[in-house]
Amino acid sequence: MVEETPWQQSLRYANRANPYPFYEELRKTPVARQPDGSYVASTYRAVVQLLHDLRVTSDVRKRPAEYQLPNNPFEGMIIGVDPPEHDLERRRMTRHFGPPECPHLIADLEPEMRRITAELLDNMKGKTRIDLVDEFSFPLPVTMICKVLGVPLESIPRFHDWIENALDGVDFGPEANDPEQQRRAEKSVADVAELSQFMAGLLDQYAEQPVPGMLSGMVHEDGPEGRMSQEVLIRNALLMLFAGHETSVNLISHSVLTMLRHPHVYEQLRQRPELVVPGIEEFLRLESSVHVWHTRAALGDIEIAGTTIPKGAPIFLAYGSANRDPERFENPDEPDLERPDNQHVGFSQGIHYCFGAPLARLETEIALAEFVRRVENPRLVEDPPPYRRSQIFRGPRHLLLDIDGIRD
Repeated sequence: MVEETPWQQSLRYANRANPYPFYEELRKTPVARQPDGSYVASTYRAVVQLLHDLRVTSDVRKRPAEYQLPNNPFEGMIIGVDPPEHDLERRRMTRHFGPPECPHLIADLEPEMRRITAELLDNMKGKTRIDLVDEFSFPLPVTMICKVLGVPLESIPRFHDWIENALDGVDFGPEANDPEQQRRAEKSVADVAELSQFMAGLLDQYAEQPVPGMLSGMVHEDGPEGRMSQEVLIRNALLMLFAGHETSVNLISHSVLTMLRHPHVYEQLRQRPELVVPGIEEFLRLESSVHVWHTRAALGDIEIAGTTIPKGAPIFLAYGSANRDPERFENPDEPDLERPDNQHVGFSQGIHYCFGAPLARLETEIALAEFVRRVENPRLVEDPPPYRRSQIFRGPRHLLLDIDGIRD
């Protein structure tokens, strides 16, 4: 058998809970060619350079035929297109989300976030064992993104399964051709289609009867640059639904997991609650919610870190590796809530920087502060916990905790 590269090993599901030893080996070659002709950027310096390089495209349609992705749920979304198309569509979206047109949107959501967080914790009273993902990390951000977008809360169970299946079907590693993974890939395509139909139905409803929320606002767009086409609107509505809660679910879960793995960090937050704000950045650096991004490719030959990426070659950006690069971060495998100059790439950089980052940060700030304040003596039941299959959005599927109770 041909020996697998560190990158291929890191993508195996068995290594999802701890890909970091493979990243350490991978960083010895900052930009490493893979057997399939793709290139993986794994150091902080290389990833940041490529994020800002105009010779790098995010649009898989610009790749040669042999490098087209057979299954890409993000096709046609702003995260997978280039300027000027990207810039126009992003402006059309963000004017309904933040400054200057909606400067108070996120801040105005804080009371509702606090109410939901308190309710979720109250629901745990009387329990001695909880699943943090199902009972806390998932319900808060998914409820908030539904409120932001205007998606009915009763539809959460339906689209939750569709999204999970869509992501589970994407595999860039050595298991991609296994029969079971092929079945997941087929299911992924089908569920993206169902999710798209669901979203199209919502948008049709909002066209007839406007409601509060971003989606209705975008359907009735009256800005100077006009409206998105129906197809583009559906794709980007899906992106906001995907990314609008997936990153926060993983961030909240990993933050608690990291605290309980490092009791001194948990105690720091108990004694100094103000550290929750820089702590979020450190938790995101240490356990990146988006671990790898897969749609980039070279528009021309790119000389970088002693390697030439040839025109047309796919480029993987290993955010999870870059955020633990010892050349950029001192003691990168250890949490430091007061880490100076913590310019991680947990929300990417450049034109595709996550515009939902303020929402994710506020959700996580409130969730962690209240968890530390109210949950009595939380302990991990198993470490590592079981992980979700997605190679892109990396996070625990469940996180079982034993607790002594919930304070008022």
